[in-house]
Amino acid sequence: MRGRFVALAMLCAAGLVQLLSLLPALTVQGVFLGALSVLTALFRVLVRRKCSWSRPCATVLLVLWAFGATFTYVVWRAEARLHDRLALSNENLVSRVELRVAGLPRIKSRSRQFEAEVLSSRPSGVPSRIMVNWGAKGYAGPYADEQGEVAQFPEIIPGQVWKMALILKTPHGARNPHGFDYEAYVFADGIRALGRVRGNPRYLRDEGWAGLAVSAQRARYYVRKAMLPFVENKSYGAVLLALTIGDQASVGANDWIIFNRSGITHLVSISGSHITMIAAVGGLAVFWLWRRLRWRGVGLSEYIPARMAAAVVALTIAWLYCLLAGWGVPARRTFLMLSVIGAAQFLRVPLSASRLLSAVAVIVVLLDPWALLASGFWLSFGAVAILLASAAWWGRFLSNERGSRYQTVCRAAISITCLQMAITVGLMPALALIFHEVSVVSPLVNAYAIPIISFIVTPLALLLALFALLQVLVPAFAGLCFGISWFAHTAFNAMMQPTVWLAELPWASFTVAAAPISLTVLALLGIVLAIAPYGFPLRSMGWLLMLPALTWQPTRPAAGEWALYALDVGQGSALVVQTAEHVLLFDSGLRHSAQSDQGIRTIVPFLRALGERKLDIMIVSHSDIDHAGGVRSVLENTKVEQSFSSFPLGRYLSIEAGRLKQPFLQENAPLAQSPCRYGTSWTMDGVTFSFLWPLKHNVSARAGSKVRNAASCVLRIQGAYHAALLPGDIGKAEENALVDRGMPRVDVMVAPHHGSGKSSTPAFVSASGARHVLTQVGLMNRYGHPAPQTVARWRREGARVWRSDRDGAVTVQSRQSGLVVQSERQLQRRYWQHTMPNVTPQ
Repeated sequence: MRGRFVALAMLCAAGLVQLLSLLPALTVQGVFLGALSVLTALFRVLVRRKCSWSRPCATVLLVLWAFGATFTYVVWRAEARLHDRLALSNENLVSRVELRVAGLPRIKSRSRQFEAEVLSSRPSGVPSRIMVNWGAKGYAGPYADEQGEVAQFPEIIPGQVWKMALILKTPHGARNPHGFDYEAYVFADGIRALGRVRGNPRYLRDEGWAGLAVSAQRARYYVRKAMLPFVENKSYGAVLLALTIGDQASVGANDWIIFNRSGITHLVSISGSHITMIAAVGGLAVFWLWRRLRWRGVGLSEYIPARMAAAVVALTIAWLYCLLAGWGVPARRTFLMLSVIGAAQFLRVPLSASRLLSAVAVIVVLLDPWALLASGFWLSFGAVAILLASAAWWGRFLSNERGSRYQTVCRAAISITCLQMAITVGLMPALALIFHEVSVVSPLVNAYAIPIISFIVTPLALLLALFALLQVLVPAFAGLCFGISWFAHTAFNAMMQPTVWLAELPWASFTVAAAPISLTVLALLGIVLAIAPYGFPLRSMGWLLMLPALTWQPTRPAAGEWALYALDVGQGSALVVQTAEHVLLFDSGLRHSAQSDQGIRTIVPFLRALGERKLDIMIVSHSDIDHAGGVRSVLENTKVEQSFSSFPLGRYLSIEAGRLKQPFLQENAPLAQSPCRYGTSWTMDGVTFSFLWPLKHNVSARAGSKVRNAASCVLRIQGAYHAALLPGDIGKAEENALVDRGMPRVDVMVAPHHGSGKSSTPAFVSASGARHVLTQVGLMNRYGHPAPQTVARWRREGARVWRSDRDGAVTVQSRQSGLVVQSERQLQRRYWQHTMPNVTPQ
């Protein structure tokens, strides 16, 4: 057990570093190193003294030593990565960079995106690894199809060296409660700056074999290029690429929704089972040949045992395929597990499942301390733990029955399918904790999807990759490639027919609210207990420990109280209001493209994390795309009882459906639709909601921007203790009209028109009496929001100004005990967090 305690201490130390808001100073690290020296000396003394208490004390000291050493090591790695950053003097300015393409380019209709290694720059101060976005000239608009006709770009291949003029920025992402942390994602990947191409880049030379990583990415590129002619016109062709080289960038957003709701996301990506299957096939082939081949009359197995030769070849195949798959966390875990198992077999070292998992987890984290930030790390190791617990490792063994080859193959297929089903069911609680959704139909869908994808689609996709490469040299293989592609796609498409139907059922999945850390830890302990060895005390109680987290409902405001969440949606607006038993959405954020908007990116996941299954009221202040862009996605994924808008919402959705070339289903529309106008008021749970503006009837959905802004819905929230005002994008004239009519004072104000220079007049600011002002703006937006003079005006009146580009999402809690305002970047600050330049917090 000592080794497993040491491994646990090392993992905890690495995880603790990733939770720090600031890295410890050099003096603190020096104290750690000194303490390590003392612990080492004590350890030696205890080892020499053979007292009854020396062994447990030595174990404790060894665990502390492992914790301290790992903590210091991870901090040192983190410091090195933090120092490799974009200089503030280069922020949002043009730099001339010579770079090498280091990653597989992501192809979209009007852009190319790839990771690059910086070789030189002018001026200096550019990090060594950046993400480059090369867009086509001209703006195609928010309804441009990302899968449409491809714009003309030169061929971008990993290993090429280019000279580019780039506008560089430090990575900055939205920060919302329980939301995706983009900054953590790119930091873990080593991306320290984002570059946007200016002008015409110049190709310099090709360095395709500059290193193993570049060579592997180059191989992935050529495999994709060879396969594209045979899969690009098929609806699920992108899935065949994902199963072959791990390229998921071209899988459509709607497909991912279906995969998630049906619980088969893990099947449409390269998993450990795929890698193991390929390695096993290669190893068995070598094992069969090695026992039959001879050299100078002597069998090869006389020189090297066939089992050893097969194991070496299998590991080599697994390693090469892991590189081809992108060397992600699941791939690394699989290769390292196979390597540790192989080494243990050769050295004849006994190896239990827990020792195997502990050793591999430590190796993965030491190689990449930020692997702990990836959900794939936890899901991958969780899947393996469930697999080992369900198979021959922990308490029971697979059948040793003899029979024909056909019977043996059938039993193996059934066993593998049953193991995959065990993984699917066992990971459901973990998936619920991470993604806040549980698929009810997942066991049923996986029952037929696992054998089809594992034994038909994946082998055919790999065969397609092989013959597609051969087809480049022997064109006669083209017909065979088309045949393989047709069979693979037909099998997957047939599997998807019932899957889509099941995923679209109203009860196909249910949401799980984000549980507190205490219940999350309890659920994780329950998972560990549920997969413990057979005969372990209270093993069957493990599932009960998961129920509190799966059934958790966050504490809601009491009667007369309310909670306001100003979400971080960039340059747009989206606010969620909770009362004791109801929830309201005010605006839905920006639409980015035909496939992406803030409704599906931010609002729907946030509502799931809150445990909300429907919206009682949705208000769309006006039809600007940064306020109404996510309406369609919200309606398609959340039931809405009542909507209010300053324009005909149905007409807007009809116009948008034409632009998207996708019909909007009326069954998704709100049950009731009404215009927002002055005088409309209602009370929910002791909180009164009333519209203070507009005075006129609905404006046209095609009205001009000034008309739309002037007609914005202005909503006042009056609870038992505090009041808030949500004014949309009204301007000076509307503000003056509200003041002239005697605007009530409020405690919290959402800055009109994102804090523009033509809003928040002195009279309006003075009349509001707001103590807190929330501005929802994008980082370095082209409008200059919020205007410095507007911010200064609010501050002169004693208000604290919160801005989403600096503070992230802002939560306002109106309670009897007082008004509590907090920002996500304050509550969940991490050491890699981007600090905005030229913005001084209040």
